[in-house]
Amino acid sequence: MKELFGGLPWWVKWVAIPVLAIAVFGGLVGSLLGLLFGLLFKVVIFAALVGGLVFVVKKVTSSSSDSRDTW
Repeated sequence: MKELFGGLPWWVKWVAIPVLAIAVFGGLVGSLLGLLFGLLFKVVIFAALVGGLVFVVKKVTSSSSDSRDTW
């Protein structure tokens, strides 16, 4: 591998090759990151909705049992 890159100028090793790699694989990396963050966002929203639902159900059932006790 050293022989392959040994005679190349520095700008090819440190500029051109990374730019080519980003051009070729950038869309794939962006898509994977978008998928990961989208999934994480959906999991957080789901957890918040489930927590809110549990809170509301407990609040409603506790208030309805209090009203039965007063009758």
